Amino acid sequence: MAIYLTLTAVVVLLALLLRQTKLNIGSGTVTRQGAVNVIVLLFIFSTLFWVSALRVNVGNDYAKYVEFMHLVFSHAYVPTEPGFNALTYAIYYLCGFENYILVFAVFTFFTVLFFMTAMWQQSEWFSFSFMMFMLLGYYFQSISTVRYYLALGMALYSVKFVLKKDWPRFLLMVLIGALFHKSVLVILVLYPLASIKWRRWMYGLFGLMCISCLFLQDLYLKIVIFLYPSYKDTEYLSGGTSPVSILRCFLILVISLWLFKDVVNTDKRYMFYFHCNIMALALYVFGSFLPIISRIGYYMTVTHILFIPALLLHIRDDRKKKLLTVLTVLFCIGYFALYMRGASADGVRILPYKTILFDEMPLTLSERGY
Repeated sequence: MAIYLTLTAVVVLLALLLRQTKLNIGSGTVTRQGAVNVIVLLFIFSTLFWVSALRVNVGNDYAKYVEFMHLVFSHAYVPTEPGFNALTYAIYYLCGFENYILVFAVFTFFTVLFFMTAMWQQSEWFSFSFMMFMLLGYYFQSISTVRYYLALGMALYSVKFVLKKDWPRFLLMVLIGALFHKSVLVILVLYPLASIKWRRWMYGLFGLMCISCLFLQDLYLKIVIFLYPSYKDTEYLSGGTSPVSILRCFLILVISLWLFKDVVNTDKRYMFYFHCNIMALALYVFGSFLPIISRIGYYMTVTHILFIPALLLHIRDDRKKKLLTVLTVLFCIGYFALYMRGASADGVRILPYKTILFDEMPLTLSERGY
């Protein structure tokens, strides 16, 4: 855990040095702050990349993925998406051996890249967004759940296309992401829905859909099984929700309603984040029976790392701004402490941290033969 705590402290403190300025290297005009930005961003990216890329058997899905990669290279059936399979086969073929370390490194590289680029380009307060990215566990969960968090990073990056109504690029980004985790396809509906201006009748229809979850659970479960047939007759079919996620969405709803007239309703970006939060809260409250609730919910709540800093920046009363900023930081630290407390449990397993520099991968099922 000391590695994770040190990593988090170092990169979050370094992020405080960043200021979003225009950097025009081609014209020869590089400001001092621009140079600091480049150096710090490269250092943060490299640190996050190497800590994740050098791990071995760390993460809930690590050993399972190594087994899947072996089966892919052996031309056997695997339940993973074609993008994952093609990337694995290409790397194994070019390396001449089953180089699963390089496969994980490639996933790490693009996952961190998409998240950091999305925050740098879209956040109004990058250092605060990055702090939330680390303390709310997005980086550490990418170590545990590889394919899904690559898709999640691509989803966050695609938000800028939604807000610009650049639908061809948005569609392309989602389809590429679906090659690695098909759950990202849900944002083809959810993100455009969150981007439009909601009328009163739409809020009413949304409320009716929430209420229908109390009576049509069997129908909705059949739809989920149709979309995810591998869930049928497995333990994954059980739902469940997180009280912490509900509390988080509710508190953000309260703050955004407080600032709705003066801030949220004045910018289409904020309305998009506002609608995402409402949908996430409704999903967690009324859709707790769904086995894929967390995967759908995260596509909504990941926008919090862009929305909350924007809300805090627009609070006019300095005293209230400082108070809410401190409370938000304390909430994130508390969340981080709870997350790290269960970091060694099944479903996460990012502790103990092991690295290829000192540890070896235990035998997989195919290697043991039983």
